[in-house]
Amino acid sequence: MPPSGGLRGLLYRISGGAINLGPSEQDRQAELLEKQIGRRLEGTWNTAFLSLKGGIGKTSTTVGVGLTLAELRPEPPCAIDANPDAGDLVERALGEGSYESERRRSITALLRDFESVQTRSELLRYLHQAGSLHLLAGEQDPELSDSLTAEDYRRVHALVARHFAVTLTDCGTGVSRPAMRGILEDADNIVVVAGYAVSGAKRARDTLRWLSAHGYDRLAQGAIVVVTDKDGVSARVDKAAIEATLSGMCRALVTVPHDRSMADGDLVALDQLRPATRQAYREIAAAIVSGYQR
Repeated sequence: MPPSGGLRGLLYRISGGAINLGPSEQDRQAELLEKQIGRRLEGTWNTAFLSLKGGIGKTSTTVGVGLTLAELRPEPPCAIDANPDAGDLVERALGEGSYESERRRSITALLRDFESVQTRSELLRYLHQAGSLHLLAGEQDPELSDSLTAEDYRRVHALVARHFAVTLTDCGTGVSRPAMRGILEDADNIVVVAGYAVSGAKRARDTLRWLSAHGYDRLAQGAIVVVTDKDGVSARVDKAAIEATLSGMCRALVTVPHDRSMADGDLVALDQLRPATRQAYREIAAAIVSGYQR
């Protein structure tokens, strides 16, 4: 195969293909990641994204990974906003202006009309779409947003899973909200998002310990911990201490670097991200798919 970049790619291009040193190690690793992400799956699978603290990049991680899966998998995934605190999953994927006029299409509306929604085309009327990524918006009315029960979530997820092989669930903060039992029971694996600090790593560790102590040891052992450097603090943080805090407690640990294109509330678009950020989302996506095993 011809190399895609670097000195090898330059030689290949300027020689008109006469000099082909083959793909570099970086190219080979990228190809391996793409194959892991795009591998064929049997059945339906669900990943929950959760954290103990807000404002650390959980929703942007859900969107970035969802867009990555949509880009590299043969079938589109669907992301569900199960955040009871007026979650902004759809705004981060579409932009606030694009979503504002479509607020009526939400998880609450789907539950209200649940009995009349049977086919994929009927379900799509309640979903939003960013590229190939489908999204079910959360409720924005504060009087209704915290009313989602575990059984409500399980009904919604069962309906979505009939038409989408991979679903991602963007949870609220904490693990004791009303809907969390249904979310965790339906999850095949979890992504725990933490801030880039030792305290953030300890919160992630405490989340995993809570899961193990409450009957979700399977999820804790297979967890993917994502450490997000939202504010460019990595140069001032003891990375070794963060890794030591989480050592042996999760299946994979991925760092998402600081990226100015993803300021709070901004649209998450893959083509606007730094290469290192896109690489991190690919690593998370590959770890998610590799964890889909019965």
